[in-house]
Amino acid sequence: MGRPYIFIRYNLLMRSLVSLEAVEYLAIGHAAHDLTADGARLGGTVAYAALTARALGMKAGIVTAVGKETPLDALNGIPVVSSDSLRSATFENVYTPEGRVQYLRAQAARIDFNLVPRSWRGASIIHLGPIANEMDMSLPEDFSPAFLGITPQGWMRQWDASGRVFRCDWLNSETILQKANAVVVSREDVSGDHELIERMAHQTRMLVVTEGAEGCVLYWNGDRRRFRALEVDEADATGAGDIFAAAFFIRLARTRDPWEAARFATLLASHSVTRVGLDGIPTQAEIELCLMEVLQ
Repeated sequence: MGRPYIFIRYNLLMRSLVSLEAVEYLAIGHAAHDLTADGARLGGTVAYAALTARALGMKAGIVTAVGKETPLDALNGIPVVSSDSLRSATFENVYTPEGRVQYLRAQAARIDFNLVPRSWRGASIIHLGPIANEMDMSLPEDFSPAFLGITPQGWMRQWDASGRVFRCDWLNSETILQKANAVVVSREDVSGDHELIERMAHQTRMLVVTEGAEGCVLYWNGDRRRFRALEVDEADATGAGDIFAAAFFIRLARTRDPWEAARFATLLASHSVTRVGLDGIPTQAEIELCLMEVLQ
């Protein structure tokens, strides 16, 4: 079997192998093909995180596996390296009186860390953002991020023959939890399992549990602190957790102040839910407003 080709897409007209400049924020994971009532749209942790990183002034890059049916024009200006994949990771959310039911309608190819350009392996921040168990949990030894951030939801999912997604136990997680500078999960990712949250908090340096409209809880250095979200008119919460994670990782890496980083990320994510999909990426005005609030 031949090695998957690598392509970089700066816009819809350019697909070619090029010499890649180093990036500061590297997001690794599947870009998603999200099926919605209004049609398919680009999603996935890497899309939301990389766009947020760029909005916060960092040079971002993405390593993924995505099919040709998924346009990446929303990522215009962000270099994307992808292995060949017949399909994109395709998700559909069905809302019932009992709550949301999620389906994985198609799987993309697994991500090989060997595809990561060497000039990207020393990025200031590397964000592992699996959404469908698409990558290994251990980075090769020649990766040297100053900061390793993890949003592990894709390692905590399984699906049945119909594609219905369920939570599963995250096996063999101890090593990567110990190596991470910070881990962000949602309460939904762990099905509200408080014992699991406590165990993860003891296994990693810093754990944040996001709770939607309730904000988040930060576990650090034996302490636990809650940060409340803003009261807003919610249009779409999709991607808010990924925006939170990117903002938290970046602010934490810059300030070394977890409490400030959590407050900043909570405020920024609150604004994001007032718009739909990738339109929720933070604006410059929102970033400046949130910074003013946390620095008062």
